[in-house]
Amino acid sequence: MKRGLEPLTVLLAAPRGFCAGVERAIQAVEDALAQTGKPVYVRHEIVHNGFVVNALKRKGAVFVDELSEIPDGAVAIFSAHGVSREVEREAAGRDLAVLDATCPLVRRVHVEGRRHAQAGRDVILIGHRSHVEVEGTIGQIAGIVHVVETVEDVRSVCVSDPDHVAYVTQTTLSVDDTRGIIAALRMRFPAIQGPDTKTICYATQNRQLAVRVIAARAERVIVCGSGNSSNTARLREVAESHGRPALLMQDPRDLTLSFIDGVAVIGLTAGASAPEQMINQALARLAEWRDLSVEEVRVTHEGTRFAPVDLSFLTHQAASVS
Repeated sequence: MKRGLEPLTVLLAAPRGFCAGVERAIQAVEDALAQTGKPVYVRHEIVHNGFVVNALKRKGAVFVDELSEIPDGAVAIFSAHGVSREVEREAAGRDLAVLDATCPLVRRVHVEGRRHAQAGRDVILIGHRSHVEVEGTIGQIAGIVHVVETVEDVRSVCVSDPDHVAYVTQTTLSVDDTRGIIAALRMRFPAIQGPDTKTICYATQNRQLAVRVIAARAERVIVCGSGNSSNTARLREVAESHGRPALLMQDPRDLTLSFIDGVAVIGLTAGASAPEQMINQALARLAEWRDLSVEEVRVTHEGTRFAPVDLSFLTHQAASVS
């Protein structure tokens, strides 16, 4: 027994880590690199995780903020978060081989939002204004879009016609918070149309449920992932909403001995864009200080898989650009 301390029980949440949309997006970059043998250019982070982005950089991926940074004839990849119609048009107007790695569940929100706008409804988008998924979704809807982040925002939103309103949601939100906003929307606009919480992706909901379950037993919770990852931040919030101090671990050095001081049971999970290697790093860090007993707590099995991004149209011109 290390340092005379009691063993530490680690409740390992399942599901955790990569979802199908993240796996699909990462695979698209890796396949494009393998097929072309040249650098490929990714608009924004392919997923919100520095560990993943840096690993792809080492393989030859180049991450840019704008399409203007991509040379003509190159392979351009849109991230899992999706892009606006304006970005799609800009890419189509240039000599780029475009691979769209937008998560199919994000794309479903785009389709739903466009359907409501075409029917003459104002669309209320529940989400975080600065998030790239929200920016892309707004840019996919040719109509009036209002973004609300809180119940307070609902009180001040001004629509064209209260009888012709609909809502969609960012896919990576907290289910609990979103229910409250939806309830406020329905109270203010009784005729509003929308999908309850169904547009919050299955992986986000499953990971939040797993955190709720482990929080019932764990004294504290470690969440592996990046600070700019919305779904990772929501996992931390879920743990804290159940009265459990939660630590965001972006790097193993973020996890300190003081966080487990006096703790007998700790929870461990990872956001949907965080690789399993981050979980292993957390376990290795904990094992430096305490003898570990690891128990996986599984709330459901995930069998969802998305068809890979189609690379068949990559031209020899795109493949030859360095």
